[in-house]
Formats: sequence, structure tokens, C-alpha cells
Amino acid sequence: MSTLSDQLTKLNQLSEKDIEWVHRVHGDGQLLADLASADIVIWGESPDGSFRAVGHVRPSGAATLFYRDIVGEKVRPQWQSQVREAFRTGSIVDSSSPEWFEETPTRVKAVPIVRRDGDGTAVIGVITRHTNLSEVRAPSRQQRTFDECANAVFGMISTGDYPDMTAPMGPRRGAPRAADGMIRLDVDGVVTFASPNGLSAFNRIGFVDELEGETLSDVARQIMPPARDASADEASLPVLLTGRTPWRSDIQARGVTVALRIIPLRDRGERIGAIVLCRDVSELRNQEQEILTKDATIREIHHRVKNNLQTVASLLRIQARRTASDEAKESLLQAMQRVSAIAVVHDTLSEGLSQKVDFDEVFSRVLRLVAEVAAAQNTVAHTRKMGSFGTLSSEYANPLALALTEVVTNSVEHGLAGREGHVEITADRDEDELRVRVRDTGAGLPEGRVGHGLGTQIVRTLVQGELSGTIEWRTIRGSDSDFEGGTEVAIDIPLRWTKSAESTRPAEGEGVL
Repeated sequence: MSTLSDQLTKLNQLSEKDIEWVHRVHGDGQLLADLASADIVIWGESPDGSFRAVGHVRPSGAATLFYRDIVGEKVRPQWQSQVREAFRTGSIVDSSSPEWFEETPTRVKAVPIVRRDGDGTAVIGVITRHTNLSEVRAPSRQQRTFDECANAVFGMISTGDYPDMTAPMGPRRGAPRAADGMIRLDVDGVVTFASPNGLSAFNRIGFVDELEGETLSDVARQIMPPARDASADEASLPVLLTGRTPWRSDIQARGVTVALRIIPLRDRGERIGAIVLCRDVSELRNQEQEILTKDATIREIHHRVKNNLQTVASLLRIQARRTASDEAKESLLQAMQRVSAIAVVHDTLSEGLSQKVDFDEVFSRVLRLVAEVAAAQNTVAHTRKMGSFGTLSSEYANPLALALTEVVTNSVEHGLAGREGHVEITADRDEDELRVRVRDTGAGLPEGRVGHGLGTQIVRTLVQGELSGTIEWRTIRGSDSDFEGGTEVAIDIPLRWTKSAESTRPAEGEGVL
């Protein structure tokens, strides 16, 4: 199914600001559908003058009219005149009589999407509200209030007063919907209606009386007595609950957390009240806190592992300096480099919450270790990295860092061997594979054969065993005059681990406060 962004790119002359505005309207499509108990469809004008559906939201508390997705379809003939008139005049156009859709009586209302800025207003699309009349019963007080609020929001959309582009976007889970709990405020911030779920949410945080007739800001002051360590949001929350400013926040009391969203209502620019959506998100916030605690613990573990590995590397370096045997000294220095390469990965993992690392940064630090090897061998090595490794999970990063440390170190130690030369590392990555090539201007492979030392065995084990990849050593012949006669190491690693991890990762929770 095409995304909203894909559909908007096909429309006629929409600017970036227009597209952002439509995204904001579509982001509140579920709120509109639930308040109106109707299907909500967003239409945009195509270059050929026709109108196509770019977005569709079904109501969660009523039967949908559209069992099949209509995004991408042209507007149907029975709605065309309404949509076109709303787009042309910038006014709401209601159907004069019931429309029949697949043997179901419906009422259709076309609402122009008007964007307002410093230059004035412009119609950039149309919303149609499709109400199923076959399920119409005597409306309850809650349904009447929801419908009134829906009409108020649609009216603001048609005058460019909604959405408010200064309103905060919510990155947190648990966005309250209309069915979760809704409170209606008048222009003075007095509660004129509280749904049962909304009343229950405030009962859980300590307010035991009826909300209707109470000033919501005063209720908040009773629930949340002033505290010295209160955050800025908590301190200003009673003022925000007057309904004058759009806001998203949490209110906490008695071990319960309630998410709030405040939507001021206006009639042609004049404030007429507000909607306050609320939801008990205590369990969600507790889960988030547990995840943060676990993430912090994992970061601390990586930090301590890094410190321990650096201590081991330092001990190996000290031992190498005190060893008289050149062979033992070289072995100890090689062990120190391997331990340091692993420490680099753990150091990077300790700096963020994600168990993924920017391997380009890791590899740049690995190259500094290689510079130390070159200095110790009286070798002048000019290293250059081309391409990008990208972001890799820790399952890839540790073995790959160690393997590349071995390969590049070997190019410096044995390829250049006490002289000046170049080592070039190229990384090429796509969705399925990471390809790394390490080339040097050294003497090439002795007699054209790959050695069987410990370093070669380590690299083979890491690449083939740990990373399920392939590795090949070859002498460069005739392909590049700069590296003619040198050695090239080709490493190819499939990225199926990364793809499988991303495909099984749970989707992020809905954005909220």
C-alpha cells in the first residue's frame, strides 16, 4: 500500500509546507474519525484536475463503510461535485440528502483543508466525512458531545486554524484517543462534559468528585501540590489545563500516570473552549522506565568491559616492553592490538542506548591502532578509507573490527615491512551484503601463497565462522598501477542477520506526548 508521502508527490503543485500541513491533518485522522464516528478520507488534486484519495482512516467505535482500501483511487462520481465545490470555494459542503454507497445510506460532508500562513490562506486538499446512517440510533450525550467537537475541529480545518503547527509533536507511546477519555472545557476552562473513561482516569490520580462544573486547572492543583523538584511541565500544567494552548504532557499522582493532550477549539479565530484527551498510561510508562534501566545497565556493562579490556591491553604492552625476546615481544604486541580492537567496539556501545554502532567511527579508531604498529616497525603507512560501512549490530561489529585489525596490521607489518607505502580500505554496502577490500603497495604474497600463521587463522575463523562470509587473498596484477604487485584481501559478508533482526523487531508504539 502506498504511503501518504508517496501519494502526495503525485499531486498538483504542493509545496513542502503544504505537504507538512496535510501530514499533520492526517496524523489526527484517527481522532477525527472517532469523534465523528465516520470514515475520514483525504483527497488531493492531481495534475489532470481530478481528485485522488491520499489518506483514509476508519473509525474505531463504528462500522466502516470502506472494507477495501481506497487510497490512490479517483473520487467517485457521487462525491465529485461536493469535493470540487469545497476545494473551489473553501467552504464546507454538506450533502443535501442521503447518499447510497454499496446499498448503505450515508451522509457525506466535504471539508476544505486550508493552510494559513503569513501570506494568507490557500486550499490544499479536501476531507470527506462518510457517516453510516444505517446505524444511526438515538444519540447519547457522549455521542452528541463527540459530534459537536468533531464539527468544531472540522470548522477549524476549513478556516486554517487547525492543525496548530506550533503544537508539540509527541514521541512517546500511549497517545490518548477519544475513546480513552475525553473532557470538554468551556472558554473559562470549566468542565462541561467528562466521558466515563476520562472521569475514571482522574479518579485514579486522586480526584474523587464529579468533574463537570469544576475548573480543570483547579483540579490539577488539588491533585498535584507544589513540589520543589517539579519539572517545568508539571509546574505549568494547571495553567495549560485552562485550554488556551495546545499541549501534550503526563500528570502523575499516587503512582498513576495519565497522558494528556489539550486541543483548543476556535470558531473563526475566536476561542470557544477546548478538548482534553486523557489515558491511563501507568503500565506503559513503567515498561519504558524498565527498558531505560536495562539500557543503562547494558551501557554500564559495556563501559566496564571496555575498561577491563584496556587494562589487559596495558598489561600486555608493559609486558612486551620488559620482554627481551623479539618473538615474544611481537606476540604480546599483537595480542594487545586484538584486545584493544575489541575494546573500541565496547567503548562505542557504551555511549548510546542502541546495541548498534557506527562502524565507520569504530574503524577510524582501529586505524589509529594500526598507526602505532607502523611506528613500532619503522614503517611509514599512508592509510585511506573509501566508502562507508554504515551502522552494524554488535554481533557484526566485534568480529569485523578484530578481523580488519588483523588484515590491515598484516598489510603494514608484512606488506610494507619497514618502508613507506599505502594501504587502502574500501567498503561497499547494499541491502544484502557488505564488501570490504584491503589493498596495499607492499611486496605481495610470498610465492603467491597465503600464510598459515595465527593471524590468518583468526581472520578465517572470524569471517567464515562468526560472520558467515568469505575471504580471499590475491596479488594485484595489472588492475591498478599504484598497487601493482601488492596484496588485496577481499571480504564479503552477508547481512541477513541485520535484515532478520529488523524484520522481527516490534513496531514502535504510537507517537504521543
